[in-house]
Amino acid sequence: LARGADVTISHQAPGLRPHAPRTARHRSLPRIALTAGDPAGIGPEIVEKAAAHRAVRAVCEPVIFASEVSGGVRLGEVSAAAGQAAYDTLVRAVEAAKRGEVDGIATAPVNKLAFAQAGLRWKGHTDLLAHLCDDARVAMMFHSPQLKVVLLTVHVPLQEVASLLTPDLVDHTITLTAEAMHSFGIPSARLALAGLNPHAGESGVIGAEDDRVLAPAVVRARERGIRIEGPIPGDTVFVRAVRGEFDAVIACYHDQGLIPVKLLAFGQAVNVTIGLPIIRTSVDHGTAFDIAGQGKADPGSMIAAVILAAQMATMRRR
Repeated sequence: LARGADVTISHQAPGLRPHAPRTARHRSLPRIALTAGDPAGIGPEIVEKAAAHRAVRAVCEPVIFASEVSGGVRLGEVSAAAGQAAYDTLVRAVEAAKRGEVDGIATAPVNKLAFAQAGLRWKGHTDLLAHLCDDARVAMMFHSPQLKVVLLTVHVPLQEVASLLTPDLVDHTITLTAEAMHSFGIPSARLALAGLNPHAGESGVIGAEDDRVLAPAVVRARERGIRIEGPIPGDTVFVRAVRGEFDAVIACYHDQGLIPVKLLAFGQAVNVTIGLPIIRTSVDHGTAFDIAGQGKADPGSMIAAVILAAQMATMRRR
C-alpha cells in the first residue's frame, strides 16, 4: 500500500513506509481514513491509487487503514481470515473517527460471504457501522453528479419489501434524507418519494401500499416543513430528478434506486451512510475478485468517495 504516496498509514504492516511529517498545508485539510476492505479483493489496490491521486491530495490528507493478514488469505478467494481483517480495519477507522483523529471514512468494498465465514453477524458495512455507532438508525444514499438516491430497504428479498415499508421507517428515512442534504450544501432540498407499485398503485388498483403508507408519510413530512412530492411512479420519478425537478429521490427497494444510479454514473457514484455521527462514504461496486492483484482495477469510485468525504467534512467544519 501507498508505495511512494504522500499519505499517512495507520497500523502499518511490515514493509509499508509512512509519509514525511505533516506540512502546514496538510494540517489545514481534513484527514480522511481510507479503509482497504477485503484484502483478497481490489480494495488495497484502489485505496493505494486513490491515496496517491492528485485530486484527492488537493482536498484532504488521506490516511490508509489496513490490517496484517495471515497466510490464509489468497487473492481472489473468499476466506474467513480476509473477512476478519476487513472487520478489524473498519473498527479501527471508526474508533479513530469517533476520537476525532480523522474527519471522515471512505471504505473499499468488503465481501458479505467472507464476513459470514468469519462468524460476523453483519451483512456488510452499513449495518456494522450502525452497530459501531451505538445502533444509530441509518439509511443508504447513492450520490452522483446526475442523481442522488436514498433507499428505504436495502438487502432484503423483493417479496418482503412491502411488509417492511412501515410508517415509522418511511418517516424516519425522509427526515434523514432532508437533514443529510445539508452536508451537500442544499439546506432546503426538493425530495421525491418513489412509488412502490406500477403507476404508484393507480389509486389502489395495483396495490394498496402507495395510498396506505407512502402518501400519508408525504403529508406528515410536509407538515414538518420538508419539501417532498410523492409517491411518484418509479418509471418517471428518476427522469424528473435528472431533469432538475428534485435534488434527491427516496426509493422503496434496492434495485429500484440502484439501477438508475448505476446506469447514469457507474464508477462515479458514491455510497454514503446517512444518520451516522461520523462521515462515511464508499464505492459503488464490489470486491471484484476476478481482477484482484492484476493492477487494472479502476479507482474512480474510490477517488470520488474520498473527495466527497472531504467535501462533507469541510462543510461540517463550516
